[in-house]
Amino acid sequence: MEFDQTQQDAINRMKPGSILVGGVGSGKSRTALAYFYTKELDGKIVVNDGIAVLYPPKTVSKKLYIITTAAKRDKHEWDKEMIPFNLTAIIDSWNNISKYVDIKDSFFIFDEQRVVGSGKWSKSFLKISKNNHWILLSATPGDTWSDYIPVFIANGFYKNRTQFYTRHVVWSRYTTYPKIEKFIEEDHLEKLKRSILIEMNVKRSTVRHKILETVDYDKRSYEMINKDRWDIFNDKPIENASQYISIIRKIVNSDPSRLDKIKQYVKKHNKIIIFYNFDYERELILNFANELAIDISEWNGHKHEAIQTTSQWIYLVQYNAGAEGWECTETDTIVFYSLSYSYRMITQAAGRIDRRNTKFVDLYYYYLASESGIDKAIMKSLKEKKDFNEQKFYEKMNS
Repeated sequence: MEFDQTQQDAINRMKPGSILVGGVGSGKSRTALAYFYTKELDGKIVVNDGIAVLYPPKTVSKKLYIITTAAKRDKHEWDKEMIPFNLTAIIDSWNNISKYVDIKDSFFIFDEQRVVGSGKWSKSFLKISKNNHWILLSATPGDTWSDYIPVFIANGFYKNRTQFYTRHVVWSRYTTYPKIEKFIEEDHLEKLKRSILIEMNVKRSTVRHKILETVDYDKRSYEMINKDRWDIFNDKPIENASQYISIIRKIVNSDPSRLDKIKQYVKKHNKIIIFYNFDYERELILNFANELAIDISEWNGHKHEAIQTTSQWIYLVQYNAGAEGWECTETDTIVFYSLSYSYRMITQAAGRIDRRNTKFVDLYYYYLASESGIDKAIMKSLKEKKDFNEQKFYEKMNS
């Protein structure tokens, strides 16, 4: 089994309650299992020239639970990672986390951090953390201090949210709903974060070429909607922010200049993964591929087809269905036909081809975006490593 110094260094710094941070394909899963094997089961790993030799643990009584994405569970990715360690585990998705709130004296690996906010997943996580050792794995651990509250509570830094809010939050006085104006004592919060974040600074052999491609959009229709707030697709008034955003995105994302760009890419790259958001985008791309007689397969909410094995293909993937939990080392190219609102999701999507076992050095990422207000706002959020907020954009446009 291959094992490098970066992974060994991470294990030496980890403790229960840590967040192991590493980019997609950095080897977090193997590192997490090695931590469990050595620190929780008291096994031994000796590394010589990047090859790990494992010596059996002194105890095998502690059970391992892995909470991961449904895609990783169903593709048995963790099962494959456990083979060299001769480990077994109960593996389930975040959707089922509440089933394990009564487990005690075990070890949990929470894969692809999902414990932000105060919903069901976070509440179940906090119950589990009281009676078990655990670690979190994440490529993007948090955008604001609010994202860290559940992990800080689980580590015993705060009793509950109220204690955190009382010490660190200044609330806005000018809104009718609770809104955080700013955080205070951030030096203390940084100290707490540093105590639990274990970063894996992997030296990659790949080079990512991120190419922002400017495409056209129907300025006349876009400006008319901004002025009249009229749904041109259903011929009725626009009633709310969601409708407004949906309509202007359809105008922007349906522009034929996006397909013109893809036509250029298929001449340069024989095998391309294309990520998209909406059904109407899917139809446009499918028709385009059929006209050019390019083999195409899909992964979305209705289909999960295998990638083609021909010399030229397009793999069409909807963000929500396939942004994570799989890998492809047969291509060096991803096209983001439209932008995702989620920084985490678009980061995960980019990692599908940036794997340790890829045969490529240069990887190409094409981001298609227009000069429209909506695309510029989404791109700004992503560059700042934040999620795009529809409501805030709508309010700004109406202010």
